[in-house]
Amino acid sequence: MKDNFRKKILNNGLTILFEKRSIPVVSLAFAVRAGGVNESVSEKGVSHFIEHMLYKGTNRRGAKQIAEEIEKNGGELNGFTGDEITAYWCKMPSEKLEIALDVLSDMVKNPKFDKDELEKERKVIFEEIKMIHDNPIKYCFDEIQKSLYTGTMEISLIGTNETMNSITREKIVEKFMEIYNPNNLILCIVGDADFEEIVSFCEKNFGEQKGEVPIQKFSLKNEDRTEERRGIDQANLIFAYHVQTAKDKKNYAAQILSSLMAGGMSSRLFTEIREKRNLAYAVKGDSSINRDFAYNIIYVGTMKENIGEVKKLILEEFKKVAGGLDEKELNEIKQQLIGQYKISMEDSQVQMVNLLDSEISGDAMEFYEYEENILNVKLEDVKELAKKAKEKYSFFALLPKE
Repeated sequence: MKDNFRKKILNNGLTILFEKRSIPVVSLAFAVRAGGVNESVSEKGVSHFIEHMLYKGTNRRGAKQIAEEIEKNGGELNGFTGDEITAYWCKMPSEKLEIALDVLSDMVKNPKFDKDELEKERKVIFEEIKMIHDNPIKYCFDEIQKSLYTGTMEISLIGTNETMNSITREKIVEKFMEIYNPNNLILCIVGDADFEEIVSFCEKNFGEQKGEVPIQKFSLKNEDRTEERRGIDQANLIFAYHVQTAKDKKNYAAQILSSLMAGGMSSRLFTEIREKRNLAYAVKGDSSINRDFAYNIIYVGTMKENIGEVKKLILEEFKKVAGGLDEKELNEIKQQLIGQYKISMEDSQVQMVNLLDSEISGDAMEFYEYEENILNVKLEDVKELAKKAKEKYSFFALLPKE
């Protein structure tokens, strides 16, 4: 795959990422190098609001026309907002690439921000906030970040009722004009296309405007919190700990530790909590490795009376890893992650996101060095991280209230 990858930064700063494939399908996205981490506390959720609005119409197209031009040509259309990225993507038959480029570029260059549509979409986001609150698992994932960071990072990516009420059309247009400029944009394409034609399109359709992505200060913290709620039957808990960011090669040790602890049915905690003791159905782990922040999480859904025992088992397992992890088990986890990495490249849309994430974190080329970086992880680095996780962590549990 690495041999089929091309990257070019145009004179105006726009970055083009391209991976050539022979199957007649393309996945493409325009992404901006900004998200929730770049928002002040008072404007939290503005990136997500802008993402919604870019699908509501441009000076050339209404919302229905945007959807029809992609979908009536066999494509899929969607977008997402992250802490460090906002992206607009579609997946199309290769021969329709020109249409996809025209629609997506129109969206990121010429959104209308119609006043009536904006107020309608504000209501949609209020419903999204309710949906997350009413979903215990999603709610816990939001809350654990509040236990890990201060400032803008402790507020949900989609904002709050207060910020959504206060963000005006003028604020949205101001943020858009500030950030959505070529030097902050990435075009990523994975599929059967011609790289030089892609470059030519971007050179013809994007000017020399410059914009600056704001930087917000936040700090790390650790908290242990529980909350009770009526109307739920299961207790949901998340154990989390800070790890090295994408700038530090030791983040690969963090990914190994996450997989070792809760990365599937063969993981240590799945075995201890579910298989041996039948204390939970779901035992899952994940690494959130980013440019400016990073943490690992362990999620467990269990009965209220089992919370203490589950937490104790998690801490005991970290102690065992810190004291007794050996090269054989380490190498098994390395091969597991390398296999998952290879499988992730199968779908062009997933690969598109892989490359975008790597570029936002530093350089898309590093994605192709994943196997080498995983193999280079040292046993002592994983053991040391396990020791730190046991000593310094955040914990959040949402419990049923009688």
